[in-house]
Amino acid sequence: MSNHQRRRRDWREDGEPGAILPARANSCHPAAGFGALAALAKVAWSTLLSLMLTIVVGCSKSSVAPVVDSSRPAPVAGTVDETAADAPNLADVPFTLRDQTGAEFSSESLKGRVWMGAIFFANCPGPCFRENQAIAEILREIDDPDFLVVSLTCDPANDTPETLASYAARFDADPKRWKFLTGDLKLIEQVGQKVFRLPVELGVHSERGVVFDRQGRMRGGYHLLQQDRVDLLKRLIREVLAEKTSASDAGIVP
Repeated sequence: MSNHQRRRRDWREDGEPGAILPARANSCHPAAGFGALAALAKVAWSTLLSLMLTIVVGCSKSSVAPVVDSSRPAPVAGTVDETAADAPNLADVPFTLRDQTGAEFSSESLKGRVWMGAIFFANCPGPCFRENQAIAEILREIDDPDFLVVSLTCDPANDTPETLASYAARFDADPKRWKFLTGDLKLIEQVGQKVFRLPVELGVHSERGVVFDRQGRMRGGYHLLQQDRVDLLKRLIREVLAEKTSASDAGIVP
């Protein structure tokens, strides 16, 4: 897609692979009648509703999770509308949080770097582990010192630096290239919603990775649980990295 295009992206979550509906009763006797059909329809509707909630919300610690509907969607992947006043930008919410080593991490250190943002929490029952496996794969394949990943926890009360250090070790995460960040939940929500343009609150998050260029502008993002989307994400990161100036040329010290 041309970098001169200025179309906007419909910022909906990519769907998970389809669920298997419950097996239909083996009885085909006429006595089953409409009662069996009604019961089957009720089960199918319940399964469909559950699937829809999973797609929209991602993984959640709560039984019913609200949906955050961003009124300012991300741009088409790989393009930037420099005239758009509401374009997602790191400068919208400057932040200082604490990484898995216990050190403070400031968003100022992202200037001049290409980086990807994502949201997770360590006690997530499944999707977060797969999400971070995909991020580890991206970092292995794109071994560029100008590129790093910022993963925000949406459960900071439990995800202390010590907990994050143990969690990061499961992915052989280099703290210089992959920051697992914790801190004030309200600040994390603001960064997630206003900068990443992703739904985030306590135990609720998206499984999308979003890419930012050296000027702090979001360039798009893709779902991390689907391999074809991960491949598109790698391509987008490489394209943005190819847009030199490098961090060192800009006088940025990692």
